[in-house]
Amino acid sequence: MMLSDTDDRHRSEAEEDENYFVSMTDMMVGILFVFIIMLMIFALNFRTQTDANIELSAEQIEQLNKANDLAEQIAQIRLEIAQEIGKLNEADQARSALLTAIKSRLDKVGLTVTIDKNTGVLRLTEDAIYFPSNRSELDETAQVNVDKIAKALVDVLPRYSNCTEQRNCPASSAYVVETVFIEGHTDTIGSDERNWKLSTERAVNTYRRIVENFPALRALRNSHGQEILSVSGYAYTRPAIEEDNEEAYRKNRRIDLRFVMEADRRERLTHIAGLLDDMAIKVEELRSGPRDGTFQPSKSQDAVK
Repeated sequence: MMLSDTDDRHRSEAEEDENYFVSMTDMMVGILFVFIIMLMIFALNFRTQTDANIELSAEQIEQLNKANDLAEQIAQIRLEIAQEIGKLNEADQARSALLTAIKSRLDKVGLTVTIDKNTGVLRLTEDAIYFPSNRSELDETAQVNVDKIAKALVDVLPRYSNCTEQRNCPASSAYVVETVFIEGHTDTIGSDERNWKLSTERAVNTYRRIVENFPALRALRNSHGQEILSVSGYAYTRPAIEEDNEEAYRKNRRIDLRFVMEADRRERLTHIAGLLDDMAIKVEELRSGPRDGTFQPSKSQDAVK
């Protein structure tokens, strides 16, 4: 009986010791948790007080605002440049559609031409217009083919010209042709003076045939109110084939039509130029200002990195 009482007493004391250590552990954990919370509050209060103690001078704040404005202008210019590139790409697509439409009409009347969508050139092969060496006149076959080309221009170009009140306008393509250059070319035979004159004569003779039989083409205008058709002579400076043989000479004596599209960029480019002027002024002001101030980039600066 005594042994049993002793065992019970020892067991009771062990349980009390265990409960004591459990309570102490819980209390230590609780104290540690409270300490962590107090440390966090202290850190936040310290940061708030530190930030409050950092005061920029009025001049430093002005410099900071100028820098932030400059960053925003840079972001705006980058955006407008990206939009401008998009407009140019759309104008190139419109020119490609124009060239394809003209070629399609010429194919239907049996006239073979080639087009270069990258340069905007419609090239008349020697089968369309053939010039003997040192000659600039259009023979009978060439005259007939020039009329076919002019008819295709009459059908297609009005959609790509500036509409005036004096004529009925078809649905616009939204992009206007600045100029259609009727370009004359020669081979390398003969003097420079003769070839420059000869190439210009070939272009002028082609132009005269076009506007005499299809005068409506002279009524087509670009956005500046100028006639779309014009002429230019390049002598031998832009050969179709860079070789010295009879076949190359024959193919280089030719007429090209070069289409230059007009994307109305004047207002946008003027606006961009104004932004650049403002930026230059702000950069100069920042250069002349204090260099020991605290600077914090704006969100706009992060956006344009």
